[in-house]
Amino acid sequence: MPDLPFDAGDARLAAAAWSRLVEPGDTAAGILVSRLGPVAALDWLVGAARGRPAAVPGEERPWEAAVARWVPRLENLDVRRELEVLHRLGGTLVVPGEPGWPTALADLGEGAPFALWVRGDPTVLAASRTAALVGARAATAYGQRAAADLAGALTEAGTVVVSGGAYGIDAAAHRGALAAGGPTVAVLAGGVDRLYPAGNAALLEAVESDGAVVAEVPPGCAPSRSRFLARNRLIAALGAVTVVVEAAWRSGALSTATRAAELARPVGAVPGPITSMASVGCHRLLREGAVCVTDAAEVLELAGPVGSATVAEPAVQAGLLDGLDDVAARVLDALPARSAAPAENLARTAGLSAAEVRSALGLLELAGRVRRHGSAWRRT
Repeated sequence: MPDLPFDAGDARLAAAAWSRLVEPGDTAAGILVSRLGPVAALDWLVGAARGRPAAVPGEERPWEAAVARWVPRLENLDVRRELEVLHRLGGTLVVPGEPGWPTALADLGEGAPFALWVRGDPTVLAASRTAALVGARAATAYGQRAAADLAGALTEAGTVVVSGGAYGIDAAAHRGALAAGGPTVAVLAGGVDRLYPAGNAALLEAVESDGAVVAEVPPGCAPSRSRFLARNRLIAALGAVTVVVEAAWRSGALSTATRAAELARPVGAVPGPITSMASVGCHRLLREGAVCVTDAAEVLELAGPVGSATVAEPAVQAGLLDGLDDVAARVLDALPARSAAPAENLARTAGLSAAEVRSALGLLELAGRVRRHGSAWRRT
């Protein structure tokens, strides 16, 4: 294992490196960095990759599996490349302890991000009044109108609206906030160099101009299903309250509500017509304990001291990854949609060890979800 090509003793560079080395929400990495700090943790990992055993203060656990997950990305690690891309975009790297770092992310504990890659004004992330507005991509005209009206009224009341930049409800929420003349925050699942979805690029550029576009993964990282789900915990943590404006029964937006409830954040839902399949997810949340909200005043009331709603954990993310455990889901998600990839490439993409990838591929093959293509693998 050669020496790292950048100054690994620089705390900012080390924090950026950890955001590249591990997948979002990797709690083992969170434990390591919280115990040692980003610089010493990176030195520990380099030593472990060279076969030099080292103890972690306060931790008695086997680290082999975690090290095997991280080492494939350590080989060609040089965060100066990603930082140069961010610099060209006029962006900012924000790390814990710096001005602009949102202290609300501390509630994520060992699953908190190591750094945030930001285009726009990073101080918006630490706003004192925030609300997360989320919902379905396949939104109705009713849902989009409700999201835009809520976002506009919240913005006029001095609240920063946080959402995910996606089609449908997210986009309507951002547009409503921008129309009201206030900043808004879009949290991406991939790097900030690729404004995703491409159809919302102009909207996300407007968000950057008046607020912030942020990601916990560096430029060059592609959005993936697992990263979308991990991204939702950031939206929930950044919002003092989370409101689901419109969602079908198995909408991915429901996972943001689950994350918010886990963080003891109040959860609200906007009711829709009882005949609308686009609102059954919201009605489900209301039955499970979310608070009914119909205007900005009710959202602000929910975010205040009287807001104490909780919500049960809904099932989320139907489709390709249904019925899979976390490791198998990440491996299947890492496979290209229309081509094959060798196991070592999948390990780097998924942030897993080669052994974990091989084991998952075997199970996925037995289930008929992947097939071997020479020395590579592809989806069936």
